[in-house]
Amino acid sequence: MILQTIKASVLKFVKDEDGLTVVEYAVAGGLIAAVTVAAFRALGITVTGVITGIDAALAG
Repeated sequence: MILQTIKASVLKFVKDEDGLTVVEYAVAGGLIAAVTVAAFRALGITVTGVITGIDAALAG
């Protein structure tokens, strides 16, 4: 009886698609985080260039 209950529980878990939705949200969140980090890094390089230019102009 216990073996049949375990088998039924495993089959129910395998057929359940709610877990897939959580994985999809996690992947989407990871991609958004990666894009955000890349954008801030690119923005940081641009801002550094602008500040360096202003510093050179003021010192010049």
